[in-house]
Amino acid sequence: MPPSQRGGDVPTEKTFCRYCHANCGILVEIAEGRAVQVRGDRDNAMTRGFTCIKGRSLPDQHAHEDRLRDSQKREGPGRLAPIAVDTAQDEIAAVLRRLIEEHGPRSVALYAGTAVYQSSLTLPFARAWMGALGSPSFYTSLTIDQPNKIVAPQLHGSFLSGTQSFESSDVWMLFGCNSIISMYGGISGFPSFDPTRRLREATARGLDLIVVDPRRTETARMAGLHLPIRPGEDATLLAGMLRVILEEGLYDRDFCQRFVEGVEPLRDSLRGFSRDVVERRTGLEWALVEEAARRFARGPRGIASSGTGPSMAPRSTLSEHLILNLNTLCGRYNRAGDPVANPGVLTSQRDFVEQAMEPYAGFRMEPRSRIRGLGPVAGELPTPALADEILTPGEGQVRALIVMGGNPALSFPDQRKAEEALASLELLVVIDPLVSATAELAHYVIAPTLSLERPDTTLFMDTWYPQPYGMYTPALLEPPEGTLPEWAFLWGLSERLGDLVGDTHLPGGAVDREVMPNADALLDSLTSNARIPLDELRRHPGGAVFDGEPVRVRPGDPEATARMRLFPEEIEFELAELAAEPPVEGAGYHPGEHFTHRLISRRLREVFNSMGRELPAVRAKRTTNPAFMHPDDLEKLGVESGDLVEIASGHGEILAVVEASDDLPHGVISMAHCWGGLPSRPVEVRDGGSNTSRLVDDATDYDRLSGMARQSAIPVNVRPHVGA
Repeated sequence: MPPSQRGGDVPTEKTFCRYCHANCGILVEIAEGRAVQVRGDRDNAMTRGFTCIKGRSLPDQHAHEDRLRDSQKREGPGRLAPIAVDTAQDEIAAVLRRLIEEHGPRSVALYAGTAVYQSSLTLPFARAWMGALGSPSFYTSLTIDQPNKIVAPQLHGSFLSGTQSFESSDVWMLFGCNSIISMYGGISGFPSFDPTRRLREATARGLDLIVVDPRRTETARMAGLHLPIRPGEDATLLAGMLRVILEEGLYDRDFCQRFVEGVEPLRDSLRGFSRDVVERRTGLEWALVEEAARRFARGPRGIASSGTGPSMAPRSTLSEHLILNLNTLCGRYNRAGDPVANPGVLTSQRDFVEQAMEPYAGFRMEPRSRIRGLGPVAGELPTPALADEILTPGEGQVRALIVMGGNPALSFPDQRKAEEALASLELLVVIDPLVSATAELAHYVIAPTLSLERPDTTLFMDTWYPQPYGMYTPALLEPPEGTLPEWAFLWGLSERLGDLVGDTHLPGGAVDREVMPNADALLDSLTSNARIPLDELRRHPGGAVFDGEPVRVRPGDPEATARMRLFPEEIEFELAELAAEPPVEGAGYHPGEHFTHRLISRRLREVFNSMGRELPAVRAKRTTNPAFMHPDDLEKLGVESGDLVEIASGHGEILAVVEASDDLPHGVISMAHCWGGLPSRPVEVRDGGSNTSRLVDDATDYDRLSGMARQSAIPVNVRPHVGA
């Protein structure tokens, strides 16, 4: 263990929180081998003492009375019984061997959920293990809510110097991203940890924050300009803003001449987005659209970025591409000689060059899904197609699924189909510390170690920090005897499957197949090409900023001809189709559909997707995911906060507890996803919440480029629940 800080007789260890991607530095008080309290580490060079309710609940997570400390095997409908993990691996490997020999490796799939992204080792090991198995059936939560962030840059191209950093920006524009609650910052160091303080400091130094969101969110309240857009119309607003910027000549002509193609075709295509069309579709006055466009273009530094608001709404790839166009037209990239705010610590060394990189349409490559011909996204198949991959007979049908760090029975679009698919599998293995909704359907549930019981690094957050910061932590607690890390479970299957599985390769080489490695050795292999050696981080308990000699952008090759594309044919088609759609009237999606409201996604401070609902501190604050609505809408319905309402889309229906919220416009319902229980085993809505994915139609209503189902801006009707 690292050197302890002592407060009285209680040893306090430095580590970082891995509940979400913020990775805040924390101090953990340990007594009798158990974590008893978590508080923020004020000496942490990056997060400076910040924590949230989720991180402070880590002791309760580790010691929870319902935590699995032994693996489980299904003994009958709804009944699990303990099984030794070695025996479980033997039995699981035997089924996998049969399926691979009869149907090929593609019949075995692996799904890695949100929690896997909080372990720097688990996801790369799982990806490498599936490669060793020879199966392309690798899926993650990335393609549930944000595949557009991979597909759009592949159509647009990129710039090798990177975008301008948050700390150096004069303006920043957020589309559907409530960072104060989600702790999601994304690119260029936008606040993901302690976001309220960092935004307050930025606006105090003069940052012009522009927020586009139907709700007056916590982040929107800190903005200099808030655009309360009609849900699902981000692409329309962006088209209007781009038209203003091009018509008024507010773009960076020199940058575009050197590095961009498609300015004129894009300008021509935007003529269909007149003042009247943009106003009617977005619900925003044209003067507000013009003001947003001019303020952003005036900059001179700063970028636009998005969250799950537009990402989960219709035409998500188009919206993301137009955001890239906004940044590119305004030249919001580092130039030769500029310092790179964060060149990375644990990621591989790379060059930062003032040069464009051609689009690379990886999503059109093989192997492809059998469903709608959808292609891979960032080396994985699209998760929205997984339920159909399980249910559709034929060569390549998925028959076995390993789930780690996720709860697909709650998170997959079209929950009824998802449950049907999971229940039909010949083998479902779930690695989860609790008997989740997905685990209720599993043949085996493997009990994993938790964050304070494993060594780790800040690798996944590496380039999101505003400075080159990194941290290594050893394990602080001994894990329960019957648990094991996810990677160790996969390693054990390799041992049992023998020649059916090849070598698992990490950057440092092949993983030993004969003797189980330890996690530290695997972390060394994973970071073997790091800019700062992992051993150097080990010498800095509590983390450190490794600024040293500044890394600067190199001049590009003067003979280079690569250009970023504003108007590839896929975007031309999407934009023309959007322009031809009839204007939206009221809250419904299209005239004649007779929907009264739109339901939008949101985050809740107390939970992280499906994680955290079991924690005592969370349950003391919230036991359901309310359907937030404007008070006037409740009055029209004749209901009050706390009443039950029925919310119906064209695909399904749910019950929800309604709650008044004046930060919403009329005609909009706002709900968090990943709540509720299985359709076949319903939970009491006041005690477990409602699953909004039952309203989602993933078979017909999806983004044609990424395959992602529409899970926000859903047209719905709402009425009081009879007998509520």
